[in-house]
Amino acid sequence: MNINTTACLFACSLALGLQTAHAQSTLPDAVKVPDGHSVMLETVGVGEITYQCRDKANTPGQTEWTFVGPKAVLNDRAGKPVGDYFGPPATWQAKDGSKVTGTQLAVAKAAEGDLPYQLVKANPAEGKGAMQGVSYIQRLATRGGVAPTSACTAQNKGTQEVVNYQADYVFWTAR
Repeated sequence: MNINTTACLFACSLALGLQTAHAQSTLPDAVKVPDGHSVMLETVGVGEITYQCRDKANTPGQTEWTFVGPKAVLNDRAGKPVGDYFGPPATWQAKDGSKVTGTQLAVAKAAEGDLPYQLVKANPAEGKGAMQGVSYIQRLATRGGVAPTSACTAQNKGTQEVVNYQADYVFWTAR
């Protein structure tokens, strides 16, 4: 194979990857965006999720790692920072200051050790800018982010652990 063929294969695979990053046909039904919407922005969130060892709800004497909140940078497909993701509540904020929160509608299992895929119905955006018109947000292509595997016991109750993660966040708008 010559260098031109190799370069074309690489470029073509990148282009196909970007075009299919939000292909609905390959996703579990629970996290598909309803018809009548189109992609307005694709980002890659790179960051961390904090968990805290706490008493298990309604189970006296037992403890578990509990989600505290995320903190991530949202990058465009070229790797340029375009916003941030933080919470609670889950908030996606563009560099222009506009931001959106939402309500989780569904999750679907991802690979072992990865956060589940997620579909969020967006609330109306705050501020004018990039987040105006967002109707749905999908979390896809997740890597990492699940609760720690270390022990959560009465002895370390109250301690926090930070777990790294990455996920694609796809923002949709009504057509």
